Amino acid sequence: MDVKVYKLTAFPNGRNGGNRAGVVINGDSLTHFDMQQVAKNVGFSETAFVTESEKATFRLRFFSPTSEVDLCGHATIATFNLLRDLKIIKKGHHSMETNIGIFNIEVSKKEVFMEQKKPVFKSGIEQYEIDDCFYEEKFLDSTLPPMIVSTGMEEIFIPIKDVETLHKLHPKMKNIVHLCKKYGVIGIHLFALDSKVDAYGRNFAPIVGIDEESATGTSNGALACYLNKYVSPQKTEYVLRQGYSMNMPSEIYVKLDKHLHEILSVSVGGSAKEI
Repeated sequence: MDVKVYKLTAFPNGRNGGNRAGVVINGDSLTHFDMQQVAKNVGFSETAFVTESEKATFRLRFFSPTSEVDLCGHATIATFNLLRDLKIIKKGHHSMETNIGIFNIEVSKKEVFMEQKKPVFKSGIEQYEIDDCFYEEKFLDSTLPPMIVSTGMEEIFIPIKDVETLHKLHPKMKNIVHLCKKYGVIGIHLFALDSKVDAYGRNFAPIVGIDEESATGTSNGALACYLNKYVSPQKTEYVLRQGYSMNMPSEIYVKLDKHLHEILSVSVGGSAKEI
């Protein structure tokens, strides 16, 4: 199977930063099995496949090394940055069809912003369930609630008491898988507030074959909504960092469109470059 795969890193903050994604720009001739094999061979957390769409500019399908994923923020950012650089699309407004709906894309000279769904919040995570997922003790920020949040993909968001503690945590992957299955979520996203940026984060999704990811667009869109609800309701723009515990520093930007206290839309953006 002769398939050209572009390899990029999305959201890089520095030469070695960002989150790697594969992109196949001519995916119409590939079967589901073909796409899964390509993604497995590439070995990145996700590979995006661009196909034709009657409803949007393109349809994108996303595969981790083990399964198809309905939506992937960093692979979307990588794909549309690449399409612009290859002059397949121009700067401006575009759209993307996915397994869970159509999303608006804004392409600028150096960055791409992807619109996500309005946030949905769900409570009910017990502290002991979170404690069981890590070897360390007493790491939670007790002033903020653990919560399931979704702007397209449901994840458990867990507040950590400080950035140093965040980066030192050692996960128990089997227990994280069990927790994710129990609540029907794709992963857990840990975060700690910071004075320089809004928050640092770590993301674990072993249920889809990703032990830890260095930059997750969908997660950080939901995290910005969480922060807007519980920490900084006056803000509409957020700067979030991830991947620092992996020596793959990443920076993600989130813009919220609000009316009074209601979030009307969420956009996550950043740059990408070939590797």
